[in-house]
Amino acid sequence: MLVANRINIRWSLNFVSDTFAVGRRVRALVFVDNYSLEHLALVVATSLYGILAVRELDALMATRGRPEIIVSDKGTEFTSMPTLSWSQTT
Repeated sequence: MLVANRINIRWSLNFVSDTFAVGRRVRALVFVDNYSLEHLALVVATSLYGILAVRELDALMATRGRPEIIVSDKGTEFTSMPTLSWSQTT
């Protein structure tokens, strides 16, 4: 795997979740630059889909430039059609 030796080499994306005391679930999509460990973005909602990841990636790239590699797990949000289509055209 490519080792980041400066910013914008490798970004990591991950979904985290928690549950409120009343039982309602909340999810967060976290974007991190692996070199600086800077949190690039945090999207919080009760439900998150691949299309939200794509929108946030487009917004980040518009302001920060494109990383050489993006790392994520193989969760359903990252293997959805919007995400896969985006990765093939970007």
